Amino acid sequence: MTYDPVERHLAVERLVTRESPEGQEKKYYRVRAARWYGGCVTADAVGCGLSCKFCWVSDALLYHPNKVGRFYTAEEIAEALTTVARRRRLKQLRVSSGEPTIGKPHLLQLLNHLHGSGFNFIVETNGIPIGYDEDYASDLTPHKFIHVRVSLKGCSEEEFQLLTGAKPEGFKLQLKALRNLKSAGVSCHPSVMASFSEKGSLRRLAERLSEISPDLAEELEVEELILYPPVVRRIRRAGLQYTVAHAPDRVPPTQV
Repeated sequence: MTYDPVERHLAVERLVTRESPEGQEKKYYRVRAARWYGGCVTADAVGCGLSCKFCWVSDALLYHPNKVGRFYTAEEIAEALTTVARRRRLKQLRVSSGEPTIGKPHLLQLLNHLHGSGFNFIVETNGIPIGYDEDYASDLTPHKFIHVRVSLKGCSEEEFQLLTGAKPEGFKLQLKALRNLKSAGVSCHPSVMASFSEKGSLRRLAERLSEISPDLAEELEVEELILYPPVVRRIRRAGLQYTVAHAPDRVPPTQV
């Protein structure tokens, strides 16, 4: 049975955020240096509103966010990110694993703490909250040091439903997020998991992106499956067939 991706995001948000005198706190389970984007420091958040059948996180993180990680204030996670970044001499920060846009007050407060720090911040998102919250994109506008990567789950509504189990209209919210970000003047680009896509799907997706903005089609990043152990287990359970994939230790430089 399909689920409503907006309702699921809101339900997960209630599990992974809480209010405190310092503002909204959010759950994370680690902060680490990572190889992506040429080197970045990543805060791994708990909780996502999609249940992708190719997701790389553990079952506990995906299905039991209330039992994993601990709550951090925005100031605490900003301090943890910048401490590791200075030690490793890295200039890029990001939130990954979970959905970074869950807990909007927390994310905005985190960006406020990072403002003027000299770091770039990458928001990796499925776009659903930025699509359904009409003000989300404009609320990001003051922070010129951020770049938003909207990770499309497939090239169409049908592929979105196949890969996430969510109602297909969620794909339109992903595209709407890109439209909202472009309208607000927020730096962004789309990526797409295309390892399960039908022939011609990428071309049709590029045409839809061009209708929003020609540069979105030009900047479309094609993601390819990485066969982490949880990914292998999930795609086998789901009976998914992929066209291209890589072992974790053999990811091509173009995919890093």
